[in-house]
Amino acid sequence: MIRIGVIVGSTRPGRNGHRVAQWVRDLAAEHAGDAADFELIDLADHALPLLDEAVPAARAPGRQRHTRRWAERIGSYDAYVIVTPEYNTAPPAALTNAIDYLHQEWGGKPVAYVGYGIFGAVMAVQKLRAQAGVLRMADIGPQVALSLREDFVNFTEFRPRELHTAEVHGLVDELLAWAQALGPLRTAPRTAHQNA
Repeated sequence: MIRIGVIVGSTRPGRNGHRVAQWVRDLAAEHAGDAADFELIDLADHALPLLDEAVPAARAPGRQRHTRRWAERIGSYDAYVIVTPEYNTAPPAALTNAIDYLHQEWGGKPVAYVGYGIFGAVMAVQKLRAQAGVLRMADIGPQVALSLREDFVNFTEFRPRELHTAEVHGLVDELLAWAQALGPLRTAPRTAHQNA
């Protein structure tokens, strides 16, 4: 069974991210049925400090205990849905920091995005897409853009419009197709260059 991690990209007190991610997870699980297992990954539960590894993840696995725990968690999934707000046209620092901790664990896996903000976090997602390419992730096209004006009451209480249900279903269908297609990349032996 394909395992998909739904990443809550905000750690801010009073955040909306957990409610949005839970909604995505529930819709996705219902739509996919037995084809996939969807699990929430809350960055707040991992309490990663600002990147504190002496060697970049592209060169060597991290040595800190929190890095090894994070790598084990992320490495266990076949694909991801990143749920992100947008702060000053960018994703939260906690999210980019968490991504930067790892390298090999992300590669060969598809990633999809659900953004929420005044303009649906489209600029934050654009920056995450660029980061995904460097990490050899398959950045799929469908994106769910939730508006703080139209999908939240008073900018805080999450009440998504019905049209987003079909968008999540389409995102899940494409994510599963890519996860299946990329299976050989995830199971292929590592090359000498990757082991360096």
